[in-house]
Amino acid sequence: MEYLIFAVVALLIIVCLMGKGYLDYKQDQKIFIKKLYENYGVLPEKEYKPEQYATISHYFERHKDGFYVDDITWNDLDMDEIFIKMNAAYSGAGEEYLYYLLRTPCASEEELADRERLITFFTEHPEERVSCQYHFHKLGRCGKFSIYDYLEYLDNLGERNNRSHYLAILLFLATVLIMFFNLPIGLFALVSVLVINNLTYFRERKEIEPYITSFSYILRLLEAADQIGRLSAKQLKEELTLLKTAGSSMSSFRRGASLIMSAGGNATGNPLDFLMDFLKMWFHFDLIKFNQMLLTVRSHIGEIDQILTILGKMEAMIAIGAYRKSHDYCIPEFTSQRALKVEGAFHPLIEDPVSNDFVSEGKSILITGSNASGKSTFLKTIAICAIMAQTVHTCPAASYSGCRFRIASSMSLRDDVRGGSSYYMVEIRALKRIMDLISDGAELPVLCFVDEILRGTNTVERIAASAEILKTMAEGNCFCFAATHDIELTHLLEAVYQNYHFEEQIEKDDIFFSYKILKGRASSRNAIKLLGIMGYEKEIIGEAEKLAEDFVKTGKWHGLDLQKA
Repeated sequence: MEYLIFAVVALLIIVCLMGKGYLDYKQDQKIFIKKLYENYGVLPEKEYKPEQYATISHYFERHKDGFYVDDITWNDLDMDEIFIKMNAAYSGAGEEYLYYLLRTPCASEEELADRERLITFFTEHPEERVSCQYHFHKLGRCGKFSIYDYLEYLDNLGERNNRSHYLAILLFLATVLIMFFNLPIGLFALVSVLVINNLTYFRERKEIEPYITSFSYILRLLEAADQIGRLSAKQLKEELTLLKTAGSSMSSFRRGASLIMSAGGNATGNPLDFLMDFLKMWFHFDLIKFNQMLLTVRSHIGEIDQILTILGKMEAMIAIGAYRKSHDYCIPEFTSQRALKVEGAFHPLIEDPVSNDFVSEGKSILITGSNASGKSTFLKTIAICAIMAQTVHTCPAASYSGCRFRIASSMSLRDDVRGGSSYYMVEIRALKRIMDLISDGAELPVLCFVDEILRGTNTVERIAASAEILKTMAEGNCFCFAATHDIELTHLLEAVYQNYHFEEQIEKDDIFFSYKILKGRASSRNAIKLLGIMGYEKEIIGEAEKLAEDFVKTGKWHGLDLQKA
């Protein structure tokens, strides 16, 4: 009787713990769903380890086709930071697709309209949005690798079949049959077969173990597609139909998948699990199922990619909607003429940024001004506006209108120490790739941004070469924004470039920047005065000003006064 009471109490304790775990799980679900409703537009602060961030580009790497934002332009514009700031995705599919969007400017009016349709839908329908976000959260990420990495790794397994496993089962049945005729021989054969089956089982299980993670993610992917596919939203009819069709084609993949999802062992102490482990070792049920699932995956790569694309696009649009709620923005307008007009454009990574208006007047743009006056930031602002307009259909500006461009830049370059290339060599390669893009015969014009062109060489050759390069760009299928300190270029190129500038004011011992772009070439020379503000000796400043004034008057440099040396 005492044992019975003890067993009942133990059972009640187990039931209570299980019940509490279930209630805690449901409570966590409610809290999470409530946050999804209330915090839409509050962008999470995410930190990535280098190896984690490296995998985010893998959807893009496998789907880039035609023009895309290359590595130089992407790094020039700090687009990694913009992606991270915009990334409110919970799943690997969503964040990889968002990255892909930002690197692939779209020239299709229909595709951009479709993105706007999805963004608007999820913004205006919080119940459907939260339902999708909940399932995206359950889908999650695929460990430290992209799902595309795992799909590629499956090729390392080579061709596999179940003949050896079926043979192992037949041998087991044969030994049982032998025991009816000769028990000692049958028992010996049975033990021998079981030992061989166990040894081959552990060898093959160890071989497939690293690949089970990919199958686990595919199962979660199919479950997310199934759950989201049940939404009754007419506005998502096309996406939901494709999800159902692609998911149903892999129904065999899901049947019996629990056989391989266990890592082996019996941590719970459940007798049934203990028995199942032995059955797996003897009859290789999980190895057989793995090979069947592997064959299904290999023959349905297209469907898996389609599901990843549809779910990724849906979650990326939800993330863009969240970004819009947290930032000022405008929806871009596109024209057929090679023109660009922006009002209230600002850099999305700067706190309290100064906005600028700009209207093109048929010419490329040459910008002059002193260091720190805002030239580089303005170039980056316009470039980012153009990229975001054609990717996420969302601009950091009050208004944006222009044609569709292919965007490239040569701005924040560095010496290639490992490659043994000087800054000048790195720069001329970067400029050459832009010129090749301009002359490739494509219909869309190039929108390019060049900051301090050819700064890596001497003044005479820099001005001569810069003038010819910028002239060639402006006369080609290109709209060029270039910033320079060389006032000579504003005169040499005024037939094909419109001059703009930034200026500063020096009052007493301080300097003030308006960061507002102005028409015309820069007329002030404050670089030497800045030396005084920074505490340089008056004698150095005075002599430098004399040299500069002398050069302006005569056009020649005269020798330094070395008498005091």
